[in-house]
Amino acid sequence: MISTLDCWQEHKTRLRNYIAKRVRESDAVDDILQDVFLKAHTSLHTVKSHGSITAWLFRITANAIVDHYRSRKPWAELSDDLAAPEPERDYITELATCIQPLLGDLPEIYRSALMLSEIQGLPQQAVADHLGISLSDAKSRIQRGRAKLHQRLLDCCDIETGRRGVIDYTPRDRRCDDECD
Repeated sequence: MISTLDCWQEHKTRLRNYIAKRVRESDAVDDILQDVFLKAHTSLHTVKSHGSITAWLFRITANAIVDHYRSRKPWAELSDDLAAPEPERDYITELATCIQPLLGDLPEIYRSALMLSEIQGLPQQAVADHLGISLSDAKSRIQRGRAKLHQRLLDCCDIETGRRGVIDYTPRDRRCDDECD
């Protein structure tokens, strides 16, 4: 069995130098070294071989240095009169509100197919069954309806997208702005 005192005598100078290179305050160096000794003393029985003690002690020391700097991290109290940040605009919900009137402007043949597939979330086969048309016709109406709606939306708005989707939009046409209010 390894003696804590023997182990400590063998490594304490190297550990102190290691700490001193990373911490400027000499009082803190001694405090960290003492913390390392206490942690090593309470956990030395968990070390399986004498050869791994050096690396184990340096790992404890590195962690103690990190803990030292974390504990010194300055915390600034926030004043009570700070305003909460404004919530981000929900562009998707706003555009969804604008899309409803634009959908209403589409010819019935496309509007009904889009309402069933995009608004009600029906699969294309269910849209075909509901409208009494073939699956191919349903797909065609949905695609054409999407294209017409897309073009109408682009005619009405400047839409800015990013990696996370729509990040901003500005109505171009006054009539479109009225539809979105």
